[in-house]
Amino acid sequence: MQVHYDLERLPEFRKAVVTIGTFDGVHRGHQQILKALRGQAAAVNGETLVITFDPHPRKIVQGGSLELITTLSEKAALLEQHEIDHLVVVPFTQAFAAQDADAYVRDFLVGRFRPHTLIIGYDHRFGKGRSGGYELLEALAPEYKYTLIEIPQQLVHELGISSTKIREALKQSDIASAEDLLGHHFSFEGGVIHGDKLGRTIGYPTANLSYLDDDKIRMGEGVYAATATYEGRIIKGMLSIGKRPTLNDVIERVEINLFDFDEAIYGARLRVEVRKYLRAQEKYPSLEELKAQLHRDKESSLEALA
Repeated sequence: MQVHYDLERLPEFRKAVVTIGTFDGVHRGHQQILKALRGQAAAVNGETLVITFDPHPRKIVQGGSLELITTLSEKAALLEQHEIDHLVVVPFTQAFAAQDADAYVRDFLVGRFRPHTLIIGYDHRFGKGRSGGYELLEALAPEYKYTLIEIPQQLVHELGISSTKIREALKQSDIASAEDLLGHHFSFEGGVIHGDKLGRTIGYPTANLSYLDDDKIRMGEGVYAATATYEGRIIKGMLSIGKRPTLNDVIERVEINLFDFDEAIYGARLRVEVRKYLRAQEKYPSLEELKAQLHRDKESSLEALA
């Protein structure tokens, strides 16, 4: 998959079959669209093209926290797995949002991409004041000679619901439901920072993590089976998110204990893939009892990751 960031240096696409959206999560609903995109491209011997935006339009228009299911780099990796030919990342600015709907179609969609086919949701809105939509694209199709395919209302409605459901599931530590809706494992990237090194004293050293993207959704507290990718290696482990009640901690920490791993990796970047929720955070009467529970957690994690 080729990823394009510069709108002034786009290649000439071959019979581009185009869809547009934020595709946050690249979840099962999105995957239906990608399947349709590939099918249409195969039918006309064309190329698949996904147009997305960075930053997320909501950040420019509304501001505030986004709680993204997938960051831009994660989204790109997932789209590549679905055999998309081209991903175009459009810088979303106030000026882009302010262009009128006709100019959006003429100068942006047609002028830059010359689509053979557009696959668009019935409620897709664009242009200043969100004045443009499916009806305008349909009216302009004969003039600009593209084929327009509508994503049914029912499917678009389901996409919105499922994104909301995924976020709620993640915040409630319901990783099983989130994964079922996503159709793939949830992951996040964290930078390894210094902690208090308590884990070493009880035989379970952890890498303390700081989220690399402030707009990434935060999972709910709990202990999870997980893997971490470090320098191309996938390492099994168990992930803890919470305030460590046994230690009366007041700061929420994100820590991962990597199995059979003993390297200094401060400053490294880890991609953590969350596989299974194991239990809630609990307060234990002593460090010895906490250590015994961590031993059970490790056994449960190895079983889940087998």
